[in-house]
Amino acid sequence: MAVSLHTVTVVLQPKLSMTKTLYRPVGPKELALIEASGWKEFATLTGAARFYPVTNEEYALQIARDWNAKHDGGGYVTRFEINADFVQRYSIQTVGGSIHQELWVPADELPEFNRNIVGAIEVIASFPAEQRIFEFERIFEFEMTNAEGVC
Repeated sequence: MAVSLHTVTVVLQPKLSMTKTLYRPVGPKELALIEASGWKEFATLTGAARFYPVTNEEYALQIARDWNAKHDGGGYVTRFEINADFVQRYSIQTVGGSIHQELWVPADELPEFNRNIVGAIEVIASFPAEQRIFEFERIFEFEMTNAEGVC
């Protein structure tokens, strides 16, 4: 009686991690640092205690348009993927209405956070610096009104 033996080789693949999409509204200075990293990592500008990525595009657009464009000389919305297993350690913080959700990442954990970004950081929206013409006209009008009685 002949017995046939077959060898089966099993190749174990590492578990492919799922990713989560996050957003980060930034000004031109922070955008320049992201670009300098090859679109791979974030940096903090002011020595802030936390890094604040947000969970939805609508909130990111609101910050870039209403804050960065007015105060930073332009606003940009970045989008990136991050390892979902890693990012679950940060609970979602709601800081206003239901769309105002962000993660609070301690600044000293930012290098590890950056190592868990999957792929490149991309810019998905931009807002030009807000023009301050109205403010200039108002000041000029005030000065001219006050100067009318002076000879």
